[in-house]
Amino acid sequence: MMHTFTNTEFTRSMKKSHTIYMPEMLHYHNELLCAAFAFGGYKLAVVPEQEHICYETQSLVNKDYCTCAIGIIGNLLTFVKSDDCDREHIAFLEPQAGGACRAGNYYNLIIECLHKLGYGQIPVLSLNAHGLEQHSGFRINGRMLLGAIAAVCYSDLLMDLTQQIRPYEKNAGETEGLRQQWLQRLTEEIRHGRHLFYRKKVYREIVESFGRIPVDRGQAKKKVGVVGEIYIKCSPVGNRHLEDYLQKNGCDYRMGGFVNYCIYVVYSEMKSLELGHQSRLEAAGYQKVLQFLYYVQKEIAEALEQAGFLHDRSFQELIAEKKDILSDYYNIGDGWLMTAEIIDLIKKGYDKILVVHPFGCLISHVGGRGVLKALHERFPEAKITSIEYDYDQSDTLRESRVLLAIE
Repeated sequence: MMHTFTNTEFTRSMKKSHTIYMPEMLHYHNELLCAAFAFGGYKLAVVPEQEHICYETQSLVNKDYCTCAIGIIGNLLTFVKSDDCDREHIAFLEPQAGGACRAGNYYNLIIECLHKLGYGQIPVLSLNAHGLEQHSGFRINGRMLLGAIAAVCYSDLLMDLTQQIRPYEKNAGETEGLRQQWLQRLTEEIRHGRHLFYRKKVYREIVESFGRIPVDRGQAKKKVGVVGEIYIKCSPVGNRHLEDYLQKNGCDYRMGGFVNYCIYVVYSEMKSLELGHQSRLEAAGYQKVLQFLYYVQKEIAEALEQAGFLHDRSFQELIAEKKDILSDYYNIGDGWLMTAEIIDLIKKGYDKILVVHPFGCLISHVGGRGVLKALHERFPEAKITSIEYDYDQSDTLRESRVLLAIE
């Protein structure tokens, strides 16, 4: 008989007494997203990276789940069992984009794992756009949403500048040091609701400050683009600190920003609803959100372009790039976005592409590997390599594959 575990309610009183922990998924965005939640009245933190996951993980998480499940839930359970965790005053937040992905089951799986380990008193929250799994003490309010939009925009800009300058900096650590300075300033501004609407002036300040970092562009660097499943691509826990490894091996590396992914999620929802005969009101609502996100993306691009830096191509241009390879309706998981990002990176001169994805993710296998033949035919000069991440894979094996891909 299947046992159903009851989730503990996150009450209104817990808003002041509890810290909500989310997985380490967006390395460049974590600090500012935490500030956005603080502006909305919640204490948000990131689950600290654990050196080894607890042995119970593999007995509680079915091996049919993908590497992401082992990484996210294993890290979480190990933290809960540690002496650093105040188990009576925490909750967990699991982001859920929906769609045909087993990540949609993580929410219930985390609840089950916590109960089996004896920590059923810890509430588990779901961050989704559909109003599912509601708690009386947790709501995505307007302040939080405004703060989150600003957080993602600022973080994307800082990420883009960091990745373009750090490989060429004359003084090691200067780029990261400046990024940290900006994070401290922007954290305080978002926490107090400043510069959430009119960001252009701050964008210019950020770009100008990074532009003053001394660089040596004469250095020969391997040009490496990174695409793939969002957790493995953006989380150093998921990709085993891939950026550090590429930096150590003399690479100029780049990945697409999170704003593009957000637009893709909204666009995919709209396209899926088209198949179900969406109403005119729904269609107009999605178009309005998309137009706003297009404008947000354009502001970031203009700030970078005016200073001579590369920037993500507009979402509309990405749609056009992949037209003859994948349909707009292939929007399962990271769907066609990954293909469009590969094309964009190659056209920017990144001729070595790492397609990173988790072991056990059928969506990534189809979308990530299924398009490789068409891409190789269009760009025979580019080296496009699929890199699979398994939870018990040795560092040596994985790094050797990466090294072969970037040579």
